[in-house]
Amino acid sequence: MKNLLVAQSGGPSAAINATLCGVIEKGLANQNIDKVYGARNGIIGLLSDRMIELNALVSDPQALQLLCQTPSSALGSCRMKLSHWKESAFEYEKIISVFRKYNIGYFIYIGGNDSMDTVHKLAEYCRFKKINDICIVGAPKTIDNDLVETDHCPGFGSAAKYIATTFSEIACDCNVYALPAVTIVEVMGRDAGWLTAASALGRINGDAAPDFIYLCERPFSVEDFLRDVRKKLAEKHAVVVAVSEGIQNEAGEYITECMQMKGEDAFGHKILAGAARYLEEVIREEIGCKVRSVELNLMQRCASHVASAADIYEARLLGMAAAEYAVAGGSGKMAAIKRASTTPYRFALDFVDIEKIANKVKTVPDDWINEEGNDVTPEMLDYLLPLIQGELPCTYQNGVPVHFKLF
Repeated sequence: MKNLLVAQSGGPSAAINATLCGVIEKGLANQNIDKVYGARNGIIGLLSDRMIELNALVSDPQALQLLCQTPSSALGSCRMKLSHWKESAFEYEKIISVFRKYNIGYFIYIGGNDSMDTVHKLAEYCRFKKINDICIVGAPKTIDNDLVETDHCPGFGSAAKYIATTFSEIACDCNVYALPAVTIVEVMGRDAGWLTAASALGRINGDAAPDFIYLCERPFSVEDFLRDVRKKLAEKHAVVVAVSEGIQNEAGEYITECMQMKGEDAFGHKILAGAARYLEEVIREEIGCKVRSVELNLMQRCASHVASAADIYEARLLGMAAAEYAVAGGSGKMAAIKRASTTPYRFALDFVDIEKIANKVKTVPDDWINEEGNDVTPEMLDYLLPLIQGELPCTYQNGVPVHFKLF
């Protein structure tokens, strides 16, 4: 009888613990699994032998449900990329030795691009070394929604719901004043604009924001941006803009490189302004109206109080499927969502060879961005809407949500 190991990696989200729950549930329910272990802080915890047994901690169904509602990575996370085993096998030998110590036959790694790179390298190493009794499977996670070969990623739907809610509330806030004003909101997404595109959902119930959406998939022109804002200010007094943090000019330079703040850090390096902050200064200098910039930053990652029930449900299913696949002997693949239809929304789970996924980025299709490059098309809204449906019960104590802690 073998044991199952699970770990989490990369940026946290509102759904990653639901995937963890799915892995644990399936592991505890399988008669071929003796114990379910968790590695603290991802692959770093595995390399340093920081393991915790999860059987007793999460065997209570109520505890599992609370864990599903808890944001961030309950096992802790890391951002570590393994060297290739052909260059240095030390890390791989250490990992295998830890697997042997705890009789691990199945390893589920929950994470994004870098995590899938780890799954790829570990599975490849095991194949090369003819280690056939350890199965390694990836379970997707990223609010950026940029993993290829899956329709969408757990965590994205909840982050999209938070962004839609926030823009709807920003619209209510900005429209109370009669003076002309521009509010620029920066959304996460350095290489892919999925989250910024989700701001369009803020308009689905009749609210006005955002007026413009600029994704990092299209070159950004400051001149066109100023033209858009001036034209909109002639029509209404409050203009709200959504921008991806990774917008770049025609030369492929991040627009934040175009203007440096005067400050320097302790090492004498010039501090770069953020995209929204940069555009705030442009509006102030070129148009002269009231302007503010807002960076959503960390808040969009772990807003479990406004999580999407559909997102949490799918995240849990993916965790269960990944564990089941590994126990059945599958390895070197990632669990993925395949959309069968949008109206009504239907999906199926599949397993994709990990080499098709690792180190690749899925960007917003160009035909889902309008011709002017300042908004998204109805096809984007059709894609997004099913992913933000439903609300979860939130357990409160002393007026604030209660979160489950593994350690």
